[in-house]
Amino acid sequence: MTSYYDTLFAYIARILELPEHDKISCRETFHPLTVPKDTLLETAGKVPLYHNFIVSGYMRKYYINEKGEEVTSDLNDGPRFFTSYMAFVNQTVSNEYLHCITDCELLRISKPDADRTAGTSYTQKDYTIRLFHQVQEEYLERINDLANLTAEQRYRKFIDRSPNIMKHVPLKYIASYLGIKPESLSRIRREIS
Repeated sequence: MTSYYDTLFAYIARILELPEHDKISCRETFHPLTVPKDTLLETAGKVPLYHNFIVSGYMRKYYINEKGEEVTSDLNDGPRFFTSYMAFVNQTVSNEYLHCITDCELLRISKPDADRTAGTSYTQKDYTIRLFHQVQEEYLERINDLANLTAEQRYRKFIDRSPNIMKHVPLKYIASYLGIKPESLSRIRREIS
């Protein structure tokens, strides 16, 4: 389990260095969880109870649109936090599902533990603010890409940034994330290669 926390601390260190006090707190409040492939970790219509950190494995976040279709709104490429973030922070009902595409190893913290440690952590407030800004920037970039890039440009940008996802995530989820029909994505892939 030590490697779980090493992975978490290395990820956080990309934004700020955790003092030992906060590392101890993380070890006490983030709990390891192994989740089998194809598990729905969270379902729409509920308040998210946990903030998840993916140590290993691939997950997707999706919602059901007005046509009853699954729309993938997020995919992870490596370790990172993965939660219905705003619903977790505000403890409101989420419209999203969290799906483990592969077997996943997670660290997760409950909302009460996150709130409690916020009062004692030296860095949690700064990190939470920076994480929120990062989530917002990624969301805005995604909206901009969907509005302004062609399907081929979105796909090329995606494979440049996230080549590992192509090896581990079914094409239908990637197509949904990119806002492309699976058959159109198959055609684009054939034309590129």
